[in-house]
Amino acid sequence: MTDHDTLFIGGEWVAPSSSRTITVVSASTEEVIGSVPEAQEADVDAAVDAARRAFDDPNGWATWEPAARAAALERFADALDKRGAEIAKLVSAQNGMPVAISTAFEGAFPAVLLRYYAGVIKQAVFEEERAGLMGGTIVVRRAPIGVVGAIVPWNFPQSLAAFKYAPALAAGCTLVIKPSPETVLDTIPVAEAAAEAGIPAGVINFVPAGREVGAYLVSHPRVDKISFTGSTAAGRSIGETCGRLLRPVTLELGGKSAAIVLDDADLDLATIGEKLFQATLLNNGQTCFLGTRVLAPRSRYQEVVDTFAALASSLKVGDALDATTQIGPMASDRQRDRVEGYIAKGKAEGARVVVGGGRPSGQDRGWFVEPTIFADVDNNHTIAQEEIFGPVLSLIPYTDVDDAVRIANDSDFGLGGTVWTGDKERGLGVARRVQTGTIGVNTYLPDPTAPFGGVKASGLGRELGPESIGHYQQIQSIYT
Repeated sequence: MTDHDTLFIGGEWVAPSSSRTITVVSASTEEVIGSVPEAQEADVDAAVDAARRAFDDPNGWATWEPAARAAALERFADALDKRGAEIAKLVSAQNGMPVAISTAFEGAFPAVLLRYYAGVIKQAVFEEERAGLMGGTIVVRRAPIGVVGAIVPWNFPQSLAAFKYAPALAAGCTLVIKPSPETVLDTIPVAEAAAEAGIPAGVINFVPAGREVGAYLVSHPRVDKISFTGSTAAGRSIGETCGRLLRPVTLELGGKSAAIVLDDADLDLATIGEKLFQATLLNNGQTCFLGTRVLAPRSRYQEVVDTFAALASSLKVGDALDATTQIGPMASDRQRDRVEGYIAKGKAEGARVVVGGGRPSGQDRGWFVEPTIFADVDNNHTIAQEEIFGPVLSLIPYTDVDDAVRIANDSDFGLGGTVWTGDKERGLGVARRVQTGTIGVNTYLPDPTAPFGGVKASGLGRELGPESIGHYQQIQSIYT
C-alpha cells in the first residue's frame, strides 16, 4: 500500500483543503493499492499562487542563467534515476502497463528528457541584437511565458509529464501539474526527486484531481499557458476556454494512425516483430500514436492477416508486474467496457474477428482484453474511424499506393503512422504524402530530438525537440 496524506505545493508537503481522497486500484488484481488527497479548487489556488511567486521572484527561477537551470535539471535527472524502478512499478500497478515497458519509458525517459533539455539551453540563444531597417538596433528576447498548467493523462503519466515540465523548466517557467486520478501514486517519488535536486520552492507543484478541478486550472486567471495531453473531446473544451481567454495552449490529442504495409514489405516476424508490436500494440494498445489501422495490399492481404494474427497470438497476456508480460490489463474497468463495446460494434458492422475478441482465459481478476485482430474492415467502419485505446487492430485492404494514401488520410486524426517496405526511399516518398504530424518507415518511436504532435483532430502545437522550448517562451522586441 502506498498512502499519502499531503500535497506537494510550494516545495513542501502540505495538508489538503479537504478530506477527500483518490483511492487507487490495481489494474491487474482489482485490489486497493494506495490513496492520495484529492485536490480541490482551493488547493489549485495555493499551487498557482506558489508557482506565481516562484516565477515573479526578481531572483527566482526565471532569472537564473541557463547554465544554472541546466545544472538543476541534471540534478533532477539524477534524483529520478535513483527512483526509476520504484516509479515504473507504481505506474504498472496502477494502469496495467507491462513493467518491461514502464521500466524503459516511465522509469528512464523523464531523466533522458531533462538531460536533453539541459543540453539544449546550454547552447540556446535567449537574447540577440539585430540591425533595424529603420535605423538603430533591436534586442529580441525569448523570455519564459510564466506559470504553466500541465494536465497529464494516465497512459504514460511520467513520460508525458516530462514532455511538458522538461522544456518548460528549461525555458524558465514554473508549473502546476495535474495528474490523472488513475495514476497518482507515481507523482510522490517525482516530487521527492525535485526537492532533492534543489528545484526551488513553487517551481513544480502537483494537484492530483479529476476533470472538474482540471477545468478550474485551465481557466485560472493567474495561469499563463496550458499544456494538455488527452482525448480530443477534452482537448476541444480546453481549446475553447483558452481561445476565449487568449491563453496559449498546446494540445496533444487522440489518434487513429495508419500502418501502411507496401507490397514489398518484409513480413517475417523474426525480423520485424518487435518493431511491429511497438508501432501497433505498445502499452496494451493504450497509446495515442499507434497504427491501429493496418492497410494491406490486396495482393498480399491474407499474408498480412496471417502475420498480425500470429503476432497477436504470440503475445503473453498477464499481470503488469510480471517482467515477461507483453499485454497487461486495461487501466480501469471503464476502459475495458469501452474497448469491449468497440469490439461488439466491429462485429455488428460486419468485420471478422481473426484472433481474440474476448477476455483471456485464466485471468479471473484484472481488466483484461485479448489482443484482437479484425479483418475485412472498411475504413468507414466505426472501429476504423474512432480511437479505441485498447489492443484492437483493424486490417483494411487497398488496391495501389494512391489508394493506401487516400485511406490513410481519410481520418479525422493525424498523429502517427508507419510505412512498411523493403525500399526505404520508397517508404519516405509514401510517408511524405500522409497527413500526419509524425510517421516512421519500418519503425516508430518518438525521439527527444524531433518535434512530436498532430494535425487535424490530433491537436495543436508540438512537444519534444528544441522547438518545444519555444512553446514556453514569449518574444519581446526592444527598439534602441
